[in-house]
This record gives sequence, structure tokens and C-alpha cells, in this order.
Amino acid sequence: MMSRGPRRTDSLRRRAITTRILGGISLLLLLGAIVWDLLDDAFWANHALLTNLVASGIVVAVTLALLNEVRERRQRQRWAVVAQYALFEFVSAARLVWSSLLEITQLMPDGNGSIEFLKAGSDAVHDTQRLSGAMDEVLDSADRRQLLHRLMMRLLGHGQEVLCRWAAVMVSSGSYAETVDRHVELYSRLYWWGSVLDESEPLDDQLRRPKLSRVSPATQNAGPVEDAWLCENLVAIAQLAESLDRASFAEAFRIVPRSWWATQLPNHPSSADNVPS
Repeated sequence: MMSRGPRRTDSLRRRAITTRILGGISLLLLLGAIVWDLLDDAFWANHALLTNLVASGIVVAVTLALLNEVRERRQRQRWAVVAQYALFEFVSAARLVWSSLLEITQLMPDGNGSIEFLKAGSDAVHDTQRLSGAMDEVLDSADRRQLLHRLMMRLLGHGQEVLCRWAAVMVSSGSYAETVDRHVELYSRLYWWGSVLDESEPLDDQLRRPKLSRVSPATQNAGPVEDAWLCENLVAIAQLAESLDRASFAEAFRIVPRSWWATQLPNHPSSADNVPS
């Protein structure tokens, strides 16, 4: 039996593309019916009930597709700048996750914050074998393991702050709800595997909590977790965060392109059109 999970599209633009495909199919059916009527009107004349049903169905399908596309477009445009700002915050939070995990494994490349430095960091995250080996070394060291534990708590806390600020706004629009869901997955993983360390190696402030409250959802579900499995999932978290960083950054500038921001500059030739007379 197939496992059930979140329904997601392969692309953040698939929702809009699907609507347009359905609208195009409906329009083609309408054009086909018109051509058929011109070539052989006897069939439709002899089947009045079928004719009415087909005509009504095609009109309803075309109308719904058009209305849905207009509504989605207007909704996206109305909150475009807000959505872009929210996505930039999601990008920053995701980048903090993968870059922090890269830093604690001491794989952070040398650089000064340039685009090349970011690209080198991205490549290091996706070097699975090297990152896994470095993460194993972190888990083998008691001191670095505790640093990792505290880091995961801070990353989760920061991610929760960003989600609390923007999740309600973004989920209200179907266009952006799936983007938020992908970022929630990242912080769910952080919570899940951070709770493993909460249970096995509680920090000083966590020792004051009741013992049963420290039972991890991961160990409750799968039993004791070995370091190899924890390492594998930490690497997956870093790689997921990096992919969300890139995808959300690209989506942000699809929503509001750089060219639009340029027109808002005071000295831009087109900005004079926006100044009241």
C-alpha cells in the first residue's frame, strides 16, 4: 500500500500552469464543437438534449477556468511585494540552517560573502560523502555534539519566529501555500532530530523538565536512533535547506522582478510616471 504524504507539485509554478492547461483544453473543445457544427449541423439538430448538455458543460468549464485564472492572478499581484518580502525572510532562514551546519562541520569555504563564496558553500553542502564524513566527526565528539544540539535549538527557534510572522499570510493564498509547506518540512525535521538529542543528551536547562516530556517523537516512532541514521538526516536537512534557499530566491524575483524595483528608483526614467502632478 502506498504511503500517504503531502500532495505537492514538482514546481512552484505548476498550480498556475495546470489552470491554464485546463482552460486551453476547454477552449479547444469549444472550438471543436463550433467546427463540427459548421461541418455537420444535422447531428446537433437531431440530438437537442445532448447539444444543450455539451454546450452548457463547455461554457461552464471555460468560464470557471477563466475566472479562476483571473482571481489567482489578481490575488498574486495584490500581495506580490508582501509575498516577496516574506520569501526573502524564508530564504535567509533556510540559508542560516545550511550554512550553520556547514560551519559546525568546518567545511565552510574561505570567502568574504561574494556570489562565488555562496556558490562554493552550496557545492560543499551537496558533496554528500564529504559532508557525511564531517558530520560523523561532529557526532563522535562530545563537545561538538553539544554545540550541534544547541545550534539546532537556535535554528529551530529562529525558523519558528519566521513561520509565525508569515505562515498565516502566505497560506491564505493558494499560490504560496505550498512554498510555506516546504519550509515547514525543514523545521519539522529540525524539531524531529533535535528532540533525539533532547532525549539522549539533555542540556542543563532541559534537565529541569519532566523526564517523560523529553521522550523524542523519533525514538517513540522508531526506537533508539543510531548516530549513522542521525548523521544521514542531518545531511538531508542541510541539503533541503540549500535547495529551499535557491528555489525560494528564484520564486521571489519571479513574483516581483528586478526590473520593477528599478522603476521605483527616484532617478529612473520611468519613475516620473509614478509621481503625482
